[in-house]
Amino acid sequence: MAYDVVVIGSGPGGYVAAIRASQLGFKTAIIEKESLGGICLNWGCIPTKALLKSAQVFEDIKHAKDYGIEASGTANFEAVIKRSRGVADKMSKGVQFLMKKNKIDVVMGYGKLIAKGKIEVTGADNSKQTVEAKHIIVATGGRSRELPSMKLDGKKVIGYREAMSLPTQPKSMIVVGSGAIGVEFGYFYNSMGTKVTIVEFLPRVVPVEDEEISKELEKNFKKNGITIMTSSEVTSVDTSGEGVKAKVKTPDGEVTLEADILVSAVGIAANIEGMGLEELADQFGAQADRIDVPGGELDGSHRVLLFP
Repeated sequence: MAYDVVVIGSGPGGYVAAIRASQLGFKTAIIEKESLGGICLNWGCIPTKALLKSAQVFEDIKHAKDYGIEASGTANFEAVIKRSRGVADKMSKGVQFLMKKNKIDVVMGYGKLIAKGKIEVTGADNSKQTVEAKHIIVATGGRSRELPSMKLDGKKVIGYREAMSLPTQPKSMIVVGSGAIGVEFGYFYNSMGTKVTIVEFLPRVVPVEDEEISKELEKNFKKNGITIMTSSEVTSVDTSGEGVKAKVKTPDGEVTLEADILVSAVGIAANIEGMGLEELADQFGAQADRIDVPGGELDGSHRVLLFP
């Protein structure tokens, strides 16, 4: 299996690059270990917006009288989640269509660079095949960043994937981190009726946005019953009981929060481990430099590999 261009990862970066390469006349393939469309289409931007739309409709119904309309209703949490997953599935199938339309081969499995121009792909059944390419694009995206004080267990301490597909609605939730992911889940679950507390390490919510936006959002969240704790840090988490207990260091001292679920939304870590980059750097003498990423989304241990 030899190609001009092979893209590892089929998210918005990967599948768009593959389409453009094919349009320019290159024989192209894309390698994907899970679902076409990557995290954004399947577990990120798209399905979260579907959840937010459901929350908005529910909010409008609750305030229908303000518009002179008599309406009432209850939120069916399972149906809301099902709709969101359906939207994501439809989008993923749309990417499948684009691959066929642009004559791009799709190789399902985990791609690992084993030599210059060679990729070993391990399928779900552990079968292996080798794909060769003149040019390789790494577009493997990211995953939930995990802090030592909040180890994800997928049940009580969860990341964005689990938060998007919980089987039942929790009565209470702690959201750690108030970036885009944290505030989206905070708003959604609060709108559905869950008691939400947002814990942010920095002095204000959505800290990478303008200060005026932070103030307005915090005001709106508090008005809707969300508890906001800024300049606060979760130092430890206890999951031994029915729910989760989080010790939080605040400017006024340490407090303990209790909830059914804790959502860790403290940033994203790049998916670059275990795919052969470090080995190739040593093999070909590539320059590998440590980098710092603004905003702290990476832990600083990731490296940029520059191949000659």
